[in-house]
Formats: sequence, C-alpha cells, structure tokens
Amino acid sequence: MSAEAERKTETIPEWKREEIDDLAAFLGRYESVGVVDITGIPSRQLQDMRRELHGTAALRVSRNTLMERALAEVDEGLEALVEFVEGQVGLIGTNDNPFGLYQQLEESKTPAPISAGEVAPNDVVIPEGDTGVDPGPFVGELQTVGANARIEGGSIKVVEDSTVLSAGEEVSADLANVLGELGIEPKEVGLDLRGVVSEGVSFSPEELDIDVEEYIADLEAASSAARNLSINAEYPTARTVPSMLAKAAGEAKSVGLSAAVESPDLADDLVSKADAQMRSLAAAIDDEEALPEELRGVEPAPAEEATDEASESDDGDGDDEPDADADEEPIDEDESGAEDDADDGGDALGDMFG
Repeated sequence: MSAEAERKTETIPEWKREEIDDLAAFLGRYESVGVVDITGIPSRQLQDMRRELHGTAALRVSRNTLMERALAEVDEGLEALVEFVEGQVGLIGTNDNPFGLYQQLEESKTPAPISAGEVAPNDVVIPEGDTGVDPGPFVGELQTVGANARIEGGSIKVVEDSTVLSAGEEVSADLANVLGELGIEPKEVGLDLRGVVSEGVSFSPEELDIDVEEYIADLEAASSAARNLSINAEYPTARTVPSMLAKAAGEAKSVGLSAAVESPDLADDLVSKADAQMRSLAAAIDDEEALPEELRGVEPAPAEEATDEASESDDGDGDDEPDADADEEPIDEDESGAEDDADDGGDALGDMFG
C-alpha cells in the first residue's frame, strides 16, 4: 500500500469506518449480494419496496465510496460488483438463489408516468381507441406528437396504434403532457438489478432473465428422455427399477400365456383365452347342427379380445397341426391330454425362442 493510501486510511473519519464495517457485516450475512439501480424512485416508494422484500431480501443504501470500500474488503469475490456502483444505487442481499432474486425484483415493478427529459426505456405507443376527451385542441396535441387522431362521434379517437417515441429517445414536454392526459404510464418503477454475485460466481441481468415455465418444461422433457433411455438400455437406477420390473413381469406373463404354462397366476387368463378361442370358433361355424347344443348361438369374442387372441395364436402352440403319431397307436384319453399339454407348451416355446 502506498504512503498516500495509508494516510487516507489513517485519516478516515470514525463514522465512515463504522459505516464500512456495518456494510461489510451486511454483505457477509447473505449468500447472494447484488447492486440495484434506484434512480428516480421516490423515497416513499423505496420504503414500500423495502417492506415487500422483508423476509426474502434486504436493501441497504449508503454513499457510493463507502459501498465500494465494503465490497473490496469482503473476501467473497464481491469486488466484481464495484464496477456497478455508479449513480444512485444500493446493495441488496438474499439467501435465495440469484434467479429467484431477479424474478422477485421484476415482479415487484409497477407502471409509472414518464417526465419530460427522461429517456424512454421502451417504445412509447398510444393505442387505438376512444381517448374519452371531448373535441378540442387536444386533437392537435395528439397529432403534434405523432398520433393518428381525429374527432369522431363527439370525442377524440386514435384511429390506429401510434408509436410516438422509440426506446432510448428523450421525452419532450409535449409528449409528457399528452401521455399524462391519457393516463399512459410507459415506464416501470422498481429496483433494477445491475449485477449479482452468488457463492463467488457473477451473474448479469441477461443471464438471470429466463422463462421459468419453459425451463421447467425442458427439465421435465430431459428427465423423461433419460428415464426412457435407462429403461430401454436396461440400466437399473432407483427411479427406473420399478418400471423395469413391471415391464419384465408383463413380458414373462405374455410368454407364459403363449406357452400355456400352468401356473396359478395365469390360470384365469388361460381360461379366458380358451373361452375366447372357443367362442370365436363356434361363431365361425354356419351349421349349428354341427355344434353341441351348449355352443349353439354363442356370441363371438369381442373384437379387441379376438384380436389379442389371434395375435397370441400367431406365435403358435401346435393346436392346429395333426399329431403325426395319432394314427399309429391308440392313446389313453388321460395320456393324450397330458401329451397334448406338453406338446402345446414345447411348440410355443420353440416358436418364441427359435
């Protein structure tokens, strides 16, 4: 440190030293600290904003030179904010993340009239419609500032949306008067965040200005895609194991039904399958005399059920093929049933797995 700097530090008034210490303590209490522009905000409105921030953030205003010293003294990477300490500014601190802070500050802004000599933050537009002003010299004032206006039906009307000032241009006295008469408030009053540092990382307002709903939708889409990839790749995780087990159980059940595997868990489904096949076959026979009495007039299986059974029967269970040994040697009824079951299962498994 130079001799001149040491002399300045030594001669700093006590009240300034105490203020710097208080500012440094303020900065140290919060995880995120920023600099906000308070230009043009009346004192009463500024106090209202302080109250609105209570519980989530705190605002501290002091001399710029003292805020700069405090920022430089706190070893939290906050020296990056010194460049924003210019004009009418204040320090804001929060334990919320900087994105939440930015959203809160933007949502707290309110419309306000603009005065002559101010710079327009956005394009100033006088909208189409009835102004509610009686015919008189005001129509000339509107036309003077660039609005397409005329007298119609006993009042002054603007016949189309008229951009009377572009963003960045200075507001004239005539335009300020016209906007005031129409009740148009083209600017927003609030705390403008110039920059913020959170856990040593600096953020600009542009980086914090995100569409929260779109961001959430992107995260949900990415999460869904990752989950599907994990399931299809058979990569087990805590979130995908239940779905993978359910998928495996469904596939095992399908194999069991196609192979006619005898199981208590499949008995009801196998009976339903056999019943649907029987009804479909009975309905396909035109000659009712060829059917047993109990199968006459049987309704065919519902279309969806019949389709399901047809797709399952395509896998093959050998029922339609004649037994090559049937004519060679008579077989007991009981034995025949057992052998049919075995052949059905074996043929189906053979078709399923090659």
